[in-house]
Amino acid sequence: MAGACCKCPLSLSVFKRSLSVAPRGCGSAPRFLLPGCRLGERGLQEAARPSSALRSAGFYRQTAFLCLSCQESMSESLRTCYLYLNQTSRSFAAVIQALDGELRHAVCIFYLVLRALDTVEDDMTIPVDKKVPMLNDFHSYLYQDEWCFTESQEKDRQVLEDFPTISLEFRNLAQEYRDVISDICHHMGVGMAEFLEKKVGSMKEWDQYCHYVAGLVGIGLSRLFSASQLEDPEVGRDTELANSMGLFLQKTNIIRDYLEDTQEGRAFWPQEAWSQFAGRLEDLAKPEKLESALSCLNLLVTDALRHVPDVIAYLSRLRNQSVFNFCAIPQVMAIATLSTCYNNPMVFQGVVKIRKGQAVTLMMEATNMRAVQTIITQYSQEILHKVSLADPSREKTLHILAVIREKSALSQSSLRSRTHHLSPMYLSAAMLLAAVSWQYLSTTAAQAQGTSDMQGP
Repeated sequence: MAGACCKCPLSLSVFKRSLSVAPRGCGSAPRFLLPGCRLGERGLQEAARPSSALRSAGFYRQTAFLCLSCQESMSESLRTCYLYLNQTSRSFAAVIQALDGELRHAVCIFYLVLRALDTVEDDMTIPVDKKVPMLNDFHSYLYQDEWCFTESQEKDRQVLEDFPTISLEFRNLAQEYRDVISDICHHMGVGMAEFLEKKVGSMKEWDQYCHYVAGLVGIGLSRLFSASQLEDPEVGRDTELANSMGLFLQKTNIIRDYLEDTQEGRAFWPQEAWSQFAGRLEDLAKPEKLESALSCLNLLVTDALRHVPDVIAYLSRLRNQSVFNFCAIPQVMAIATLSTCYNNPMVFQGVVKIRKGQAVTLMMEATNMRAVQTIITQYSQEILHKVSLADPSREKTLHILAVIREKSALSQSSLRSRTHHLSPMYLSAAMLLAAVSWQYLSTTAAQAQGTSDMQGP
């Protein structure tokens, strides 16, 4: 089993707060809890595998979220895995490395395995007759010491080219972690293969697609939480709630990314929804279709909101602080994003994102269940005030908002507070360190990109 790292106070109290504040185009937040399909964070610089000569000079800078003693106690292959984690997901790298003990390693490897799987799925240069068997069999590569793939053209191809390092650390994990990661990888690969040439048609298929690429991630993470004994066994057993956690994040990102996806030839909005309002999905971006486009948008936001009661139930069960932060922060970011998207023409005209200061505030506050429920109530009320009398989904939207309000009230009445009563001075210091850390990462990424540009292809 991989040795457990120390419970580094720096990573736990500070870097967990720096995950998702990058503007899109320089490391946008992943599409869901732990990215699966569409894993790629658009705009990240291409990260080639570093040579051993370069590692000694720059390695610790790339794994800066872990304390020095944690880094020095790792094997070379495990340190390389954390290097790849930081290269492929600057935002999620922070929150993964804030997890407690051996769970941190398990989730890091889980992430990299799914990143490698997704890189295969995303690579349009791989012929379909070759890609489908790779996706179906990918879980078996975890137990093949030398398997790698060197033909990918994707920006994150290093996780395929150096897959032996990742699979080695996978095999070093405890059996209970290996079983979860292999099983989720198997089911996700099969699902990706199924939707490879299949468009998302019905609302039921939308749920199925989101299950394969996000719900399975939520289920896998929940099983890892329970396997680590940081959370009760029930957290891992309740697949319905875990699936909803993933679906809520995935649907939010699909809704927000309408314009970017359609411009790049991708279609994730379900045909059953958009065909009620337009002949083609891309027609919703036409100015004369704005009213119809907003009706379709609000229908999908309403559908995503139906997962919020499950999100509240899931988060209410969590007892470990690092796990709670890991799960809660993306969820509050998602409901804030949905509130911004609801009835917003900018979804069809440009980039929709919450303000950086708003994001930092959410991350600082979402550390206990009472605060999370307050945030959910706040943004639910914002959506409520935007509901138009003429909107076709009005009644459904009002109903799910009422259910959310009721669920939140019931949960609060029986909730035991987890507030840490941190001093204002501590919080100010944490905020300052998070901001400095993010600035450092952004500067490092920009310098790396500039070096790459000067060196040329």
